[in-house]
Amino acid sequence: MSFFPEFLESFYLKYGSFIPLAESDVVEHLKNKGKSDLTNKGLDIQKEVKQYRAGLASAPVAGFMVTHNRHTLSLDDLSTLEDQNWINDQIINMYGELIMEATEQKVHFFNSFFHKQLVAKGYEGVKRWTKKIDLFSKWLVLIPIHLEIHWSLVTVSMAHKTISYYDSQGIVFRHTTENIMKYLLAEAKEKKQTAFQKGWKITIIKGIPQQKNDSDCGVFVLEYCRCLSVKQPFRFSQEDMPRIRKRIYKELCECRLDV
Repeated sequence: MSFFPEFLESFYLKYGSFIPLAESDVVEHLKNKGKSDLTNKGLDIQKEVKQYRAGLASAPVAGFMVTHNRHTLSLDDLSTLEDQNWINDQIINMYGELIMEATEQKVHFFNSFFHKQLVAKGYEGVKRWTKKIDLFSKWLVLIPIHLEIHWSLVTVSMAHKTISYYDSQGIVFRHTTENIMKYLLAEAKEKKQTAFQKGWKITIIKGIPQQKNDSDCGVFVLEYCRCLSVKQPFRFSQEDMPRIRKRIYKELCECRLDV
């Protein structure tokens, strides 16, 4: 089956590794090649892929890098999406950029360092972050929160003046939502937005997909963000994490959300 090495090599060069390779990619390739009957004849896709994969260069593609706007992802960054690794800030932040683009900037995603800076230096320390952004014109604001070794999410609905808290382990860090409320009140005052200087409420979101390990919190946060931004219900669980990690890897390499 000579079409296999060609497909695997092109995949390898496109994504820098085989981390995001799924059986569905192979099935789709076979279908496009008019070979879909092979999958019905008991073709062991995993075995075939493993054999051809071993025949290719085992080392990652040298110097592989993804650049998009001000973001740069190395293969080390992308490799945090493999298996049960903890994903890093670079992955979080570039994915946030893709979310903003997919929603035509109607959603604002704060850099993962925003909350740390807010806590360390107060409103004055982050005032310039919205110098060219009218935060109150957005229908949704997403704020990833990183507390030591755990990611959670705070969202802001401007229409409902509601600050919501999402956590994939059911942990509640109430000081984070209070920090964001203080920030919004200060921002409203700074930007002379009187309608947003009172009437805010905080809600802790319950009954959402939960992780069953200690490594997928960042992936859960990105999937919460994605679903909320494109107005899709939460139809995923811990069992979907390997698939979601592969999809995120591909979306980052292709610099667009697959929606």
